[in-house]
Amino acid sequence: MNGDSATVPRHVAIIMDGNGRWARSRHLPRPAGHKAGVDSVRAVVETSAQRGVEVLTLFAFSSENWRRPETEVSLLMDLFFTALQREVRKLMKNNVRLRIIGDRLAFSEKLQQRIAEAEAETAANDGLQLMIAANYGGRWDIAQAAREVARRVKAGDMEPEGVDEHTLGEHISLAGFPEPDLFIRTGGEQRISNFLLWQLAYTELYFTDVLWPDFDADAYGRALDDFSRRQRRFGRTGEQVAATADGK
Repeated sequence: MNGDSATVPRHVAIIMDGNGRWARSRHLPRPAGHKAGVDSVRAVVETSAQRGVEVLTLFAFSSENWRRPETEVSLLMDLFFTALQREVRKLMKNNVRLRIIGDRLAFSEKLQQRIAEAEAETAANDGLQLMIAANYGGRWDIAQAAREVARRVKAGDMEPEGVDEHTLGEHISLAGFPEPDLFIRTGGEQRISNFLLWQLAYTELYFTDVLWPDFDADAYGRALDDFSRRQRRFGRTGEQVAATADGK
């Protein structure tokens, strides 16, 4: 593995896909796949901290996932609550700060309270920043940012002509954090699925057929190593990037 900090992504965003198919391939109920996926979360969090990743954003539950069978949604909520209870101690041990992004008002009061408690307990940690996207959608994110900007304009704090990408970006979830350098989706699907639409504008994309419960530290390491071999241009030519790297 390439441990050069210059080639390590500052921010990794992951869609954790394939839990249901993993369970079905083993003739197990879908909930078994979701529970097995928690182990992969631990492995990715630990590897991120070890490799020097600064921010890790995991897509745990999308705003569209409410359409799933009621029993599965209920189990996911229970699993989310249980994971918050069990994992905080490990996060504290590893100096990881936890934050939840998304519209949490749709969750039960009990779950909202546990989210707030977990965030407060880890607030002083200054290691890996772990973002869990729950009841999150990229379009929702942009819309809520637009509402905040509209309120500022209505209040007379700014003129409509002053609204630009920077203004809107100040109100997007994850504002103040580096945008994702690397996006990973497990499970074989090759789409973004309404995840971090604003933030992924220049992100490197990595798709793998590995199902999430099988996405261990080695599989994650391969994704990080693949990223380290890419040349990020941001609109420039390859020659310009190379010249900058050479200090010319």
